[in-house]
Amino acid sequence: MESTQEKKKKIALLFVCLGNICRSPAAEGIMKHIVEKNDLQDVIEVDSAGTSGWHAGELPDERMRAHGEKRKYDFCSHSRKFTKRDFDDFDYIIVMDKDNYNSVKSFAANQEDMDKIHLMTEFSLQYSYYDEIPDPYYGNSSDFELVLDLLEDACAGLLQTIKNDYSLI
Repeated sequence: MESTQEKKKKIALLFVCLGNICRSPAAEGIMKHIVEKNDLQDVIEVDSAGTSGWHAGELPDERMRAHGEKRKYDFCSHSRKFTKRDFDDFDYIIVMDKDNYNSVKSFAANQEDMDKIHLMTEFSLQYSYYDEIPDPYYGNSSDFELVLDLLEDACAGLLQTIKNDYSLI
């Protein structure tokens, strides 16, 4: 009989933004939807966090939840702060912008940690001309829709990358 430690570890993805109430929980919800649609929930696990602890324990911003619901997504995770331990628990740490990148990088203990950090836009397929996922928090409805478009595109690209890297095709 196989012990728990001998079982294959899931590929763990962590999406990170500033407050963990708009972009990263949306990326988490979109990616979970894509993972389930591809029947990979036993292979890939998804979570999100923020570089600040301002909204710890809160649900995602109600505007983001409303825009997500229009697209049949359920953004229901509770905000939490990114910690150094996340480097041990996740294979990919995917940040939304350069400020998030620098904040997460400051926790990295070594090159192995650094190699886990990626900008979300690295995985963009159609929207490759964006170098960051903009924060819609102070924006309007169209800003939230744009962020969802960018995240859907990059999540699809991320899944392609994971399938290639882990021979899941």
